[in-house]
Amino acid sequence: MSEQSPFTSMPGTVTGPQRIGRPQLIPASRLGRQLKHQAVRVVRSSSPPTTALGTSTAADEATQRHARAVCDLALRVGEALLSTGASAADCVATVLRLGQAYGITSMHIDITYTSIAVSVHRGVDEDSLTVMRVIPDRSPDYTRMEAVQRHIDDIERSAEEAQAGIGTVMDVDVARTTLVSLLSSPHPYRRWVVTAGAAIMSVGVVMLYGAGPFMWMVAAFSAALVDRVQRLLYIWGIAAFFTQVLSAAIPAGIGLVMYAIGRETPSVVVISGIVVLLAGLSVLGAAQDAIDGYYVTAGARGLEVMMMTLGIAVGVALVLGIARRFGVSMEAAPFVALGGTPFISTIGAALIALGFCLSTYSGVRVIGLSIVIASGAWLVLEVALFLGLATPAAVAVAAAVVGALAFASFKVFRVPEDAIATAGIVSLLPGLAVYRALYLIMQNNEAVVPAAVIYFVSAVATGLGLAAGLAIGSFAARRKFGLDPAALRARRRSRGTYVADA
Repeated sequence: MSEQSPFTSMPGTVTGPQRIGRPQLIPASRLGRQLKHQAVRVVRSSSPPTTALGTSTAADEATQRHARAVCDLALRVGEALLSTGASAADCVATVLRLGQAYGITSMHIDITYTSIAVSVHRGVDEDSLTVMRVIPDRSPDYTRMEAVQRHIDDIERSAEEAQAGIGTVMDVDVARTTLVSLLSSPHPYRRWVVTAGAAIMSVGVVMLYGAGPFMWMVAAFSAALVDRVQRLLYIWGIAAFFTQVLSAAIPAGIGLVMYAIGRETPSVVVISGIVVLLAGLSVLGAAQDAIDGYYVTAGARGLEVMMMTLGIAVGVALVLGIARRFGVSMEAAPFVALGGTPFISTIGAALIALGFCLSTYSGVRVIGLSIVIASGAWLVLEVALFLGLATPAAVAVAAAVVGALAFASFKVFRVPEDAIATAGIVSLLPGLAVYRALYLIMQNNEAVVPAAVIYFVSAVATGLGLAAGLAIGSFAARRKFGLDPAALRARRRSRGTYVADA
């Protein structure tokens, strides 16, 4: 029987590296398993998920009394911020920071347009706490917003000192008493100053369109009258929609009288009234909440904006309809353009910021910073339009500058970021596009409906550009200046978003 060659393999085996005179045989099944193992290692991930969805087991061992006290304080803070004009994301981030300062890390916040709910998970052996508070009214008041934010900063500072062993955290009852005192304190100035602010804002708007001193006075009178009428209707308890109808009818009626006596074109008076009314709405807030992922709140705010804008249309149409009934047909020019020089327009933008700050009870530092930032934003807009950018893109660029400077102001001067950002972009609101759309719709001509839709889409695109620009500018500034770790964690938790790698 012949000897087997060292290079010969048995059936079903593969010859591997061999020593001389002694073959090493690897079974085919083993080689297949090795190849499969290598392929699995290449494809299958061994790292934990970026975000472990639904697996959080964090629970607080705080006593029931402490948890209830913190929840009550958190609800009061959240209601104060939402009522005074803060966005949903900023409100949630602030409330989370408050909970962390008092050792409540498992706090969850849920916000709708008219309510805020706070929940604390206390483990499987203790009952969780969930409390809700309804938000009945909203009125932009940046002095109170700044006071609340400073109060939260003081609480966080006391918590940090307590952790360092050099003090104690502010007592929850003391913090609640201080908060109530801040929210019930008088306004920094009288109500007539708010009326003057609305008049100044209206003057700034007509300056953007190249109107003369006579139109300044007419616009100021119109805005002051609207403000006093709105105040009276609020005291009477009239629904906001009908208040908006009458508020829009006032500048339209003044424009009608001017047209009847042969004075200058009344278009700028109507536009100034629309911008002043839009400035009091949550156009920016709706877009900002949508970007931050708060779609329920954004939808509610968007519906409110739509209803209030419809109120403007009804008010203007009502005046023009009555005028035609008596044989007066006002032909307000629908294609008014920005007509002022860059210098005059910049002054107009500064006056708009000043008027808006006065009408929202802003402090002296907020007023000064807002004037400077609004003037710079308008110059950026002029340059962007000169370079050929479309209006939505141009306002987005200007809003990005405002967003960055607003966060820088917050970081350096500890003033409300929302106050600076909103005041800086009021002059960029799409009042002209809204006016053009409303005018075309009031013509009762089906042929102009497509053009009206285009202007409405332009107004919406401009609003989204403002919100997106502010968000991008604020994000860039945060990357530059940074946030402390606690504030950064709270801000991340406050943003609703899709996770690319869960």
